[in-house]
Amino acid sequence: MQMRDVPRLVAGCCMLWWSAAGLAQSTLPAVPRPAMAAAPAAAVAADPHAIRVLLTPELETLLASQMLGRVANVNVGLGTRVAKGRVLLSFDCSEADARLRMAQAEYANAKESFDVKERLRKLDAAGDTEVLLAKTLADKAKAAIGLTQVQTGQCVVKAPFSGHVVKLHVKPAQGVNVGVPLLEMVSDGPLKLRLNVPSRWLYALKTGTAFEVIIDETRKTYPAQVTAINARVDAVAQTVELEARIGGQHPELLAGMSGVARFPALQ
Repeated sequence: MQMRDVPRLVAGCCMLWWSAAGLAQSTLPAVPRPAMAAAPAAAVAADPHAIRVLLTPELETLLASQMLGRVANVNVGLGTRVAKGRVLLSFDCSEADARLRMAQAEYANAKESFDVKERLRKLDAAGDTEVLLAKTLADKAKAAIGLTQVQTGQCVVKAPFSGHVVKLHVKPAQGVNVGVPLLEMVSDGPLKLRLNVPSRWLYALKTGTAFEVIIDETRKTYPAQVTAINARVDAVAQTVELEARIGGQHPELLAGMSGVARFPALQ
């Protein structure tokens, strides 16, 4: 073999090796590529026409302190059901009770003075001015009793309606000022639905319009009816607020639950 034939021999060997490698790759089984993750089922099943709704109680209130004092007793707990007029909590009323007794004593003294002046006037021993002044002092002392009784009444916080306690802001022996939140309550009875629908539906919406509600927490569908339509449209969102009621008794429903409303006749 001559030296000039060596490069040709090397090039031929390289081409032979590349051909064999390509053949081997073509005979190997294809490795499957990982499949793309499927879109979330919730996104696929999402209804573009679904309207979010919120369950709210008929009545709800935040009870605040009407006096400066110290909480003596808290008679309820979180979630406690209470009847209208039940004592929820009470304050230390020793000072208010003392003021009431003092006002009663002052009234008794003023009333006795007034009675004496009236008897003396009948005997021409006292003038009309003295009698009138004594009567004024007696009336003032009586009014002081009424004011003190009102203050004493504020020492006890009663339930304004039947319902449940949903939040407590104070604890026994805690000092509070006027206006400090004490507890929150929601009423018993049927719950209201609050929702905002497109204002373009107003042509067909009216009180009594039926629709269905799917509550997220219970995963159940309930029949409902529109009970009130707001008199003003949200000009920015182009929606109008509605109130509605769910038909029937459903003890599993609680205030604060949410869901989706569908109006088949309007969508």
